[in-house]
Parts: sequence; C-alpha cells; structure tokens
Amino acid sequence: MVTNDYQYDVLYLGSGHGAFNGALALGAKGDFKIGMVEADKVGGTCPNRGCNAKIALDMPVKLKHEAENMQGKGIQGIPKIDWAANVAHEKEVIKVLPGAIEESLVANGVEMIHGYGKLVDPHTIRVAGTDYTATNIVIATGAHYHQLDIPGAEFLHDGTDFLSLSVQPKELTIVGGGYIAVEFASIAATAGTKVNLLLHHDTALRQFYQPFVADLLQQLVDQGVNIVKNVTPEAVKKTANGYDLQTNQGTFSSDWILNATGRDPNTSNLGLDEVGIAYDQKGIKVNDHLQTSVPSIYASGDVLDKKVGRLTPTAIYESTYLTKLFAHETSAAIKYPAVPSAVFTMPRIAQVGVTVDEAKQHPETYKVVESDLAGDWFRVSMRANRGKAITIFDQEGYLVGMTEISSEADNAIGSILPFIEYHIDPEQMNDFITLFPTISSETKNHL
Repeated sequence: MVTNDYQYDVLYLGSGHGAFNGALALGAKGDFKIGMVEADKVGGTCPNRGCNAKIALDMPVKLKHEAENMQGKGIQGIPKIDWAANVAHEKEVIKVLPGAIEESLVANGVEMIHGYGKLVDPHTIRVAGTDYTATNIVIATGAHYHQLDIPGAEFLHDGTDFLSLSVQPKELTIVGGGYIAVEFASIAATAGTKVNLLLHHDTALRQFYQPFVADLLQQLVDQGVNIVKNVTPEAVKKTANGYDLQTNQGTFSSDWILNATGRDPNTSNLGLDEVGIAYDQKGIKVNDHLQTSVPSIYASGDVLDKKVGRLTPTAIYESTYLTKLFAHETSAAIKYPAVPSAVFTMPRIAQVGVTVDEAKQHPETYKVVESDLAGDWFRVSMRANRGKAITIFDQEGYLVGMTEISSEADNAIGSILPFIEYHIDPEQMNDFITLFPTISSETKNHL
C-alpha cells in the first residue's frame, strides 16, 4: 500500500512483543508493506530470555511444592529437582520460538532485516550501511538489565545468565527485590540452593499488597532463604571458593551472584538525539497515541516511559493498538484495560484493578472484602488451601479489583478479568456458570 517514495508503510525497530504481535496482524491484512529490523533473536526478551524461559524453569518448582503438600494424602516421596535437566528442558522448549515467530512474520508478508538498526531521519533506519525507509517507524527495542556501578561488577550475572546456568550453585546471592529477584530466589531455594536475597529497601515487590508480600517473604525464609533488608552493594571480590559481595550490611560469600536490580529501557545508540525524539532514563516519551515527539515515529513495549507495568501483555496491547491506528480502524487514544500482574513464586501473588491500598484510602468509594481461602473445598482437596484473597467493590457492588496470595493466585485472578473489564452487573455475574470443581468456581464463590 506504499503510496509515496518510502520502501515500507511501517518499519519496526525491534522484534519483541511490542512489535511482532502488531506486525503479524497488520501483515495479515494484506494491504501494507512491512519491515522489521532485529539485531538479536527474533521475538525479543520474553520468548528467548524472559517470561517463557522463566515459567519453564518454574514448572518443576510448582510440582515439587504440590508433591510436598500431598505427602501422606496419596503421594509418598518428594521429588528432587534435577537442575541441569530442568535448564536443558527450558532451552529445548524455547529454542523453537525465534524461528517460529520469524516464519509467521514472513508468512504474513513482513520482511525481516537482520542487523543493528539506527535512526537516521524521521523516516529512515540504517542497518549495516543500508538505509531502509518507511512512512511510519515503530521503536520497540525493549529493555536491558540494569548494571551496578561498583568495583568488581564484571563478576555479576544477570537474569539471562541465570536462565542458562547449567550447573546449580551451592550458594547464590541475589541483589534486588523485584519480580526477577524473588522469582529466581524461589526457584533456586526449592532446588536446594542456599540463597541470600539482598533487598535494597526494607521490603520487596513494592507494587503488590505489602502484607501479602511479607507473607511470601516469610515463606521463603521458611524454605531457608536468608533475606537481608536495606542493603547497598559496595564491591565484588573474587575468592578461591567463589565471590564476596561487600555491602553496608557485611560481606556475603557465594559461588554465584545475580544482579536483579531492575531493567532500563534500550534507548542508547538508536539515533534518538540526532532525530529529536524526547526520552529520559525512564524511556521514550509518547503521547496518548504512542506517538513520539517526531510525528512519523511511534514506540511501544518496554522502551516506553509509561505508567502501566512493563509487562508482556501491555506490550502486546500497544503493538496491536498501533496496528488499528495504522490501518485507520481507530483514531482514538490508547485506553488500557485492567492489567493483571503476578509474581510466579510459590505461593504466587497476583492482582488486577483497584489496589487494596487505594481502596482503603477511599472507603467512601470502595468496599474491601477479605477472604481466608483455607476453607475452600477444592483447595483443600489440592492441599493448597493456605492463602488469602481481597476483593474490592464500588459502592454499587461492581467488582473493580482483586489481589490474592496462594498457589493458584494467577489462575484465580485470570478467571475474574471479564467481570472487571466489562463492568458486569453484580446480578449478571450469577449468569456465568463456571466449571466445577475448579479454582474458578471457588474464586467466584468469594465475589
């Protein structure tokens, strides 16, 4: 559909979820010429070294906890996690993803351009000395692991390294208190590694309801995790047996150190300054149409400065929104739906919609209902009945938010999303017949 002197209608810089989901949909329409520039594996972080790989490693962790819960109730013997085999299986199930994604893109008319791309002007990306032009450009370069600026930082490892760690550490030190730090602490501790979890503040997972986080941290402590708060790393030194991490709270010795202090948007060396795109350390600035300060250039995914979470589902939503915008199927500003989030530890914590803290700050607007899940029959049958849920309603009785801590929190939150997003009338919720007995049916009973 190119109607000007440019080679493409849309040219994507990056191939992660902030790009390929939208590109697939746009290409499937058959009316647009699309290009995509990628310097690394097609699919970006999530399929290759993020969500998919992490959940593959977590599967045996969840199974081991379930077996422990069922001891004497039909199961005898607790399985042992084979670390090397688990990592090998993770690699096996994700290795097909970049090729499969690229095949789908090409099949839908997207031209792949392999190499490092840099903006030259509002309509041009240069790759290995060749210029590629487009009516519109989408920057979807994602984010990278934050680097600590301390002596000996070269001895630190990041999440990508952890997902490829074929030899199980005897003792692991993790610096950080976000998703990656706590999830990987849970995986390693369940596998039998001695874990030091060093929090920069006095808590972790600050975006989640803190009493639930405190419960999760205590359960990690019960598994043997050494959690130390208010830690500032100062230096790393190599020793005969491993590494010493020197901090304001003392020295922590281990044979492997994971730096999980966050992720920073990939904005360097893209030509943003030369082209005049506004950005800062939080990411690229966009308006409510995901348009940068250069009208022909848009951005999506983790490279954005945005209030909603840097999550795979929000990147997908942004990329598909841009497809509708480019296809002239909408001119409206982007409006995010209720965005669920979860930390995949054992137990899990998941939430969506109005938070508990916000609801308790506005009792005139919201009603907060707390539920102990210990009596839920289906959970009792699973021996997974330790948990709590908090549901939030507006004054008219509409469900507007929920948070839960339990082994099935992610599934529970997923089951109630339509009630929140489509503002289902409290009476109409009764018209939804859930499968029984399931976590969905137990969750609905608490509404």
